[in-house]
Amino acid sequence: MVDHERDSTPVLITEAAPSYEEQHAARKRKYAIMMGARIPCLALAMVFYQTWWLALLFLVLSVPLPWMAVLIANDRPPRKSEKANRFVKEHRALEARNHQVIDG
Repeated sequence: MVDHERDSTPVLITEAAPSYEEQHAARKRKYAIMMGARIPCLALAMVFYQTWWLALLFLVLSVPLPWMAVLIANDRPPRKSEKANRFVKEHRALEARNHQVIDG
């Protein structure tokens, strides 16, 4: 029986990778989030300047963030390895049963 009241959302029928624009937007978003996380770390280090170990912890956390943000933003997702569909010729063999031979 056919369901006439189908959902209008499209069905994904391909395994294609996201477009370059989508990948770039996702990488920019990750970069902005990581660089935005650096500002609160520096602000918290200033707030807790009297507790030296906590201020130092926030400073140490904020130092590698730009480096990690650049690495993540420049990293593209790996390409899918696809197996090539090669034509393989089927080898035919003679039948292994006895055949009637007619001598003339």
